[in-house]
Amino acid sequence: MFETPRIETRRLILRPLALSDAAAIQHHFNNWNVIRTLATVVPWPYPDDGAESFIKRELHKIAAGEESYQWVLVLRDGDGEAIGSINFRPRADGRKGNRGFWLAEPFWNQGLMTEAIAAVNDFAFLTLGLDHFHVCNAQSNVASRRVKQKTGAEFVGLVELPHHNGESRAEKWKVTRETWLRDRPTA
Repeated sequence: MFETPRIETRRLILRPLALSDAAAIQHHFNNWNVIRTLATVVPWPYPDDGAESFIKRELHKIAAGEESYQWVLVLRDGDGEAIGSINFRPRADGRKGNRGFWLAEPFWNQGLMTEAIAAVNDFAFLTLGLDHFHVCNAQSNVASRRVKQKTGAEFVGLVELPHHNGESRAEKWKVTRETWLRDRPTA
């Protein structure tokens, strides 16, 4: 079984997703500004039990042996509430990406997701020993694009992927071990 490790950064704790995170995720994720540039595989309107159903489904997949790492982001100096999440499926079909993330709107534009993704990249390349993986974002999602650019991703093209805001294309990026190790921040 694959265990999601606890990872600490300067401002964040990335800890494994737990059923106890359902209320916080439901509160923060049920927000059009968060969901609008996500793929339509995410339900909208977000159901009242959306977070709980999602968590149960993901934990069941992990328990069944799927290689999936599911983190929630918690502020180190906060109250322990989940303010976002990152999922990473390192050996999944990378056609539409291996990693996804979201962050609660009150925490946007503070560099938190870049900090978290850098830690996940370290895990991918230094712990798992991956050579590369792919990530995607809606073309209009400038913030997600910037996180990718700041964390060593290289644009490779566009793929068809419908999003809630009506977009049908996504930018596809490749993150390589070589580029990450050469350019990774050291702070």
